[in-house]
Amino acid sequence: MTGFGVGVSPYGSGRILAEIRALNHRFTDVRVRTPDTLSGETLFVEQLVRTHLSRGRLDVGIRFEGVEPASVELDPGRVRRLYQLLSALKEELAPESALTLDAVLRAPELVTVHTGQDIDQIRAVLTSAVEAAISNLNEMRTREGQTLAAELAARLENARKLLGEVRSRTAEGKSAYRERVQARLQHLLREVKAPIDEGRLEVELALLAERSDITEEMVRLESHFEQFGRVLKEPGAVGRKLEFLLQEMAREANTIGAKSQSASVNHLALEIKVELERMREQVQNVE
Repeated sequence: MTGFGVGVSPYGSGRILAEIRALNHRFTDVRVRTPDTLSGETLFVEQLVRTHLSRGRLDVGIRFEGVEPASVELDPGRVRRLYQLLSALKEELAPESALTLDAVLRAPELVTVHTGQDIDQIRAVLTSAVEAAISNLNEMRTREGQTLAAELAARLENARKLLGEVRSRTAEGKSAYRERVQARLQHLLREVKAPIDEGRLEVELALLAERSDITEEMVRLESHFEQFGRVLKEPGAVGRKLEFLLQEMAREANTIGAKSQSASVNHLALEIKVELERMREQVQNVE
């Protein structure tokens, strides 16, 4: 689900500010941006976010406000040595090209940043700011989640009504289907002037009815509807459960459409599948 949260924590003479922006995503994708002085804590911040948030594209920004308590040191000896090596390589490979000091200073590990704080203090401040941002983010996502849950519940109820129509039309159509098949078979047998074995005819009709019976699929689909409704009311992360149940629902709806000999039931099964697909699109945004 989408959302935005901000958290701050005092740091030296200023403060550290954490911002988290959440976008819809099927999996968990955490991206962290920090100042150079905190670049070593990027993984720590990412793991902290993952312990609280389990789904979505999560863009995390960390920045200083106020005076940044850090000192920067440059290693002149390493800069000179690197410049000499690159100059020699330039003369060998591209003597006409220019070698600027700016190109040399882009090399890693020439600049050392000191924050003036030990690692435990820095992480405590980061934890406070990030957790405050997560709390604000969750408040916004909770409001969105309530709206999304209401929509899913409405679509679930519509799918239930469609299944009720399937059940009604199936019960009404069983005897009619049997009579149609029996009349058709008797007509064909008369045309070829073959004797009618009433016992054999009953067996074949029973087999046809069994192959087209969708009672089990309807029972399982109703059971999945019940489970989906219960999970929808559970606290915490339920997105994966809902997604799994929707896969099972779609499987049963497909089987109903494939087995039924009724055009009206096939149409209803298709409508159920449309509702389930709309629900699936929304559930991918649920944590």
